[in-house]
Amino acid sequence: MTKRNKNTDDLIATILKAIDEVKGVDVKILDLREIENTVCDYFIICTGTSNTHVSAISGIIQKHVGKSIKEKPWHVEGENNAEWILIDYVDVVVHVFQKHVREFYDIESLWGDAKTTTISLAN
Repeated sequence: MTKRNKNTDDLIATILKAIDEVKGVDVKILDLREIENTVCDYFIICTGTSNTHVSAISGIIQKHVGKSIKEKPWHVEGENNAEWILIDYVDVVVHVFQKHVREFYDIESLWGDAKTTTISLAN
């Protein structure tokens, strides 16, 4: 089993804190390290209740990570319609969905071999 490095741990903790701050729901971490040919080590998946909420979650994540860890995302997609925003930090990719889009794409099932951790936030 591969060990996470401290930078990745800090990044994940910062992302989770940001999601909690704006009350993102149904938060899960998918550990992809044991799966061959993956593009990153972790997916963090959460749901927002509207376009505005999805945008707010994405914005606060980028703000917190930039401020705390001094990292900018390598790539961001989906900010225009805010139904599914993907924030790529290379080792960690964050997916912020509206509920119906998350259910439609069902990433958790697509990556069913990943070790999944459900995160209980303070909301």
